[in-house]
Amino acid sequence: MSATRSAYMEEEGVFHFHMEHPVPAYLVALVAGDLKPADIGPRSRVWAEPCLLPTATSKLSGAVEQWLSAAERLYGPYMWGRYDIVFLPPSFPIVAMENPCLTFIISSILESDEFLVIDVIHEVAHSWFGNAVTNATWEEMWLSEGLATYAQRRITTETYGAAFTCLETAFRLDALHRQMKLLGEDSPVSKLQVKLEPGVNPSHLMNLFTYEKGYCFVYYLSQLCGDPQRFDDFLRAYVEKYKFTSVVAQDLLDSFLSFFPELKEQSVDCRAGLEFERWLNATGPPLAEPDLSQGSSLTRPVEALFQLWTAEPLDQAAASASAIDISKWRTFQTALFLDRLLDGSPLPQEVVMSLSKCYSSLLDSMNAEIRIRWLQIVVRNDYYPDLHRVRRFLESQMSRMYTIPLYEDLCTGALKSFALEVFYQTQGRLHPNLRRAIQQILSQGLGSSTEPAPEPSTELGRAEADTDSDAQALLLGDEAPSSAVSLRDVNVSA
Repeated sequence: MSATRSAYMEEEGVFHFHMEHPVPAYLVALVAGDLKPADIGPRSRVWAEPCLLPTATSKLSGAVEQWLSAAERLYGPYMWGRYDIVFLPPSFPIVAMENPCLTFIISSILESDEFLVIDVIHEVAHSWFGNAVTNATWEEMWLSEGLATYAQRRITTETYGAAFTCLETAFRLDALHRQMKLLGEDSPVSKLQVKLEPGVNPSHLMNLFTYEKGYCFVYYLSQLCGDPQRFDDFLRAYVEKYKFTSVVAQDLLDSFLSFFPELKEQSVDCRAGLEFERWLNATGPPLAEPDLSQGSSLTRPVEALFQLWTAEPLDQAAASASAIDISKWRTFQTALFLDRLLDGSPLPQEVVMSLSKCYSSLLDSMNAEIRIRWLQIVVRNDYYPDLHRVRRFLESQMSRMYTIPLYEDLCTGALKSFALEVFYQTQGRLHPNLRRAIQQILSQGLGSSTEPAPEPSTELGRAEADTDSDAQALLLGDEAPSSAVSLRDVNVSA
């Protein structure tokens, strides 16, 4: 349990838990299952099913203590005693959750070392921002997520260097702008201070604006004071002042101006175009974004390779591109490259054929974060020769972040019957919430009028593509299709 002390009374068969600090109700969590522990540091252990324990232990042994120590140097003592991690089944509906003393994290993330590092460090950062100092209302989630994302990147900079941090930030900001295109710049959920008014779905507050626009505002504040270390000192004082309480944005901003009186005298909160009030209440993208030039050694090769694949003539460009060994790239580099190709899809068919010849087998051996992006390219370009890889992926992945994007793309194009067949084969292993979400996607897709595509191979399956009322009812069950805008390109941890 998310508790500072626990004990098991064997004679009574009763577990006792105690939390010595006040916490908001959303951080009270229990987990039960065939879980075994293994120590990975002086104040940390992992809990996992026996088949996962060796992998989880080997990937995190010693690392969590390193991250906790870096966070303590920046923001003060870790106040929760233990920092344990429990790995949950692939069907767990969110990537990670920062329950105090016991972070919940989906086991699928063990495939990708870099995403595992970022997700765990993000949850570590919540120990100060979110758990110790909590947003008083869900309308200001950025107070937790924006500050935790900033702290996460300060920790990764201290631990892995500025270039890696800038690469990860570029990758996330890319995703933010992709979400902006989906939602539109006037979307109310793109505000930092979202109003829970008619037309705003509360579940859509868990979006990249909360994280990345919030991060950009916090980064902007750090730039105003001119020195990241001075801003770290401010955040340390902020946590000390408000720990174990809930706050609103004005508490943070008043504390900031009190800590830096020279900035208050300069009226930095009212600078034209960058007013604090505008940061909080304007829709659209961040008013300012960080300088990521320190990551250019990692992002330049990505841009160069993408430019090659969009150059003419294709034969010459493909030959030059194939000479670049992306197997030696960081995961975030490869993911950023594939995201660029996704943004440009549909691509000319000859380009997709060349991409498949060059990368398909290689990418098939990489982690799920890489594979899903390649498979989205396959689907968005109706590239049937690689469709068997889509089927195999969806048959093996049960988490929201690795299924929803593919089902969305399958149902947007000409592959709805294929999606329906795979869903019927796998639905029994899906979390009920995820199953309902996919049912809604399928029902909306089957209800749209798209010319059926010819079946170039048996891989398109034997699913009936009937869209009569019986099929619709079978798909939906008791659920009505949602009219909400999809957030498909968004995978966030809590």
